[in-house]
Amino acid sequence: MVLQEIIIAGFGGQGILSAGRLLAYAGMLGNMNVSWLPSYGPEMRGGTANCNVIITDGQVGSPILNSSTSLIVMNTPSLAKFESFVEPGGIIVIDSSLVDRKCTRNDIKVFEIPATRIASEMGNQVFANIILLGKLVAETNIISKENFELALKKTLPPRKHHLIPEEMKAFELGMNYN
Repeated sequence: MVLQEIIIAGFGGQGILSAGRLLAYAGMLGNMNVSWLPSYGPEMRGGTANCNVIITDGQVGSPILNSSTSLIVMNTPSLAKFESFVEPGGIIVIDSSLVDRKCTRNDIKVFEIPATRIASEMGNQVFANIILLGKLVAETNIISKENFELALKKTLPPRKHHLIPEEMKAFELGMNYN
């Protein structure tokens, strides 16, 4: 059975919820069963935000995760809060531009990517979440690159479609980051 239970966490305004929604939509386009459950503080931008995403070819029992197979973190408090949720053998993808501590576990794969710095160098800091998603997808193969691009086209408003080629560059950059 194919199953990825993913937590994406960071500050509001970093595209945490959008990243989860894109991932779930791309999974749905791949004929998978999906769940996307957002959670954020009342102040949202600058406050904490996270979402649970489940992508599986089986049934989704509950959208609430008490453990996960994968974690993407874009700030230090999120790593502190969710590091222990990742199951042994799981994956953590860290934005090392913003997270100022190392992962303390050695029973999981950890990928540190300076995503915010790379996105800034690309000219749009908003792409940091897309870079991190690219690495997660490269490691899990949970969705296809084609379905991710189609999810961008379906979820972004038409006035932002001109950004899709750059977003796909960011996605591929994350996929290929070593």
